[in-house]
Order: sequence, then structure tokens, then C-alpha cells
Amino acid sequence: MSTITEAAGTREAPGGRTAEGAQAPDRRAGTRHIAQGTLAMAVLGASTAVSAHLTRYPVLGGQALRYTLAAAVFAVIVRRRGLPRIRPTAREWLLLTLLSATGLVLFNIFVLAALRHTDAATLGSVVACSPLVLAIAGPLVSRGGHRLRRGPAIGAAGLVVAGSAMVQGFGHGSAAGIVFAVLTLGCEALFSLLAVPLLPKFGELRVSAYVTAVAVPVLLVAGLATDGTAILRVPTLGEGAALLYLALPLTVGAFLLWYRALGGLGPQRAGLLIGTVPVAACAASAALGVGTPGIAQLAGVAVVVAGIVVGLAKS
Repeated sequence: MSTITEAAGTREAPGGRTAEGAQAPDRRAGTRHIAQGTLAMAVLGASTAVSAHLTRYPVLGGQALRYTLAAAVFAVIVRRRGLPRIRPTAREWLLLTLLSATGLVLFNIFVLAALRHTDAATLGSVVACSPLVLAIAGPLVSRGGHRLRRGPAIGAAGLVVAGSAMVQGFGHGSAAGIVFAVLTLGCEALFSLLAVPLLPKFGELRVSAYVTAVAVPVLLVAGLATDGTAILRVPTLGEGAALLYLALPLTVGAFLLWYRALGGLGPQRAGLLIGTVPVAACAASAALGVGTPGIAQLAGVAVVVAGIVVGLAKS
């Protein structure tokens, strides 16, 4: 029986067999969560080509603008939906703060630090190990119904990681660059792992609203410390369009989609879908005329797809 079905709960027919009518909604829910996670990671992957228009804009100031706009949109959505207010406990505030600090703030800082010492291909290949980290660490934060057996989960994640590395390519860098890339990987994994215990109570909308709001003042302080008064400036037309993409489709849209998928699939299964990121980045670069995929990249795409299919088939 599918573990997704077990997690959602099924209605038992006489004789111990599961009624056919009870399984269909669970399968549909599982398929919907897979589609949501895939779309979220595709939006993230496409953002690499969009972010190329922000290379001359103050990075931390740009991130602060992005999350300010996203937090405002989340607040409007929460009010429009009339969601009841839920007061976080001290432990939940700690988790929300750590989630924002690692998954949003430190992630961006470590990306910048890594790129000063290594190239984008090396950084991308290291961060692409996220599915493997979630396959190993996921059971520590997952409820029983969301867990995959570690052997199959790690094997499928390994395929996704290998394929992602083929798509990204292999670059070069110093030891410091590798250290910062690994720290970036840790922040990427914590963006999912720290959210898992929060999602059942708060839901994807409240979690997204909290973490983006918390990130804004931290980014502004960090930006003032590093860039001074140059932290913000009026963006050009291209920079403004890129910031809007990062704030709306990526932060508002992809955050909600990803956390819905994470809550429905658990970190082990959802982690496999992170392999969509380099695939989408490759496709976006080709569509925008920035690069043309080679044989190795196309082979990597096939390996990523195989890893995702194998991993989900084991669930």
C-alpha cells in the first residue's frame, strides 16, 4: 500500500480490505502534492536566469525589498482569508526565527561568500546534494506516515544528486569556497527541515508570512553593515522586473507550493523534487538564449527524472 495513502488515512471495508472509494482521493492528493513541489522547484530553477539581471544591484538590499513585498502580500492574503490568529509558543518562535535566519538570510549571505571563492557550477553541485540530506535527516522530523525506508530513499536521492551534478557541471574553487557552499547546502536543507514541525499547526501560509517578515529587518541590518547607505537604490526596469519575479512568483508562489508539498509528502519524498531546480535552470537558460545544454546535461536530466520516478514509486 502507498505510504502516502497510509499517511492520509483510509477507510477500511469489511474483511480488512480498503474501500476503493477511499483510495482515490488520497492518490489524487499525492499527485497534487508532487505537482505542487515540482512547480515550486521549477520556479526556483528559472530564477537563476532572472537573477542575472541583478548582478549590479545591492544583494542584501535587493533581498530585503523582495521579502518586504512578499511579506506584505502574505499579510493581505491572511487578512482576506480571515484566518484565525495563532499565537506561537516560545519554542515555535525559536523555530520560525531559525528557519528565517538560516533558510532566507544566511542562505543568501553564504551564496555570496561562496561565489567569491568558487564558481557557480561548484556551488550548484554542492547545493544539489539537498535531496540526499533530506533523505537522511527527514525521518528525524517526520511523522511516521511520511517516512520512507532509508535505503530506497537514499538510493533514489543519490540518483537525483548525481543527475543534478551532471546538469550543473563541475567547476573549481578554493577550500573556503567549498566550506561556504556546504554551509549554503545546510541552510537550504534547514528551509525544509525546520518547517516540518510547524506546518501542521500553522499551515504553509502562516509559516511563509512569519519567516519573510522576520527576514526583512535582519537583511536590512546586514546590508547596512556591509554596503552602508548604498544598500538600496532605485532599480532599473530590468532589475525591477527581476525583483518582482523573486518576490511574487518565487517567494509568494513557490513558498506556498513547496510547503504544501512538504506537508503532504514529507521531506524525504519532497526532497527528490529539488532535482527539478537544475533541470529548470538549464531549460530557462536555453529559452532565454543564455546557454545551450550539451549531451552531458541532457543525460543528467534523464538521471534526475529516473531518480525522482524511482523514489516516488517506492512510496
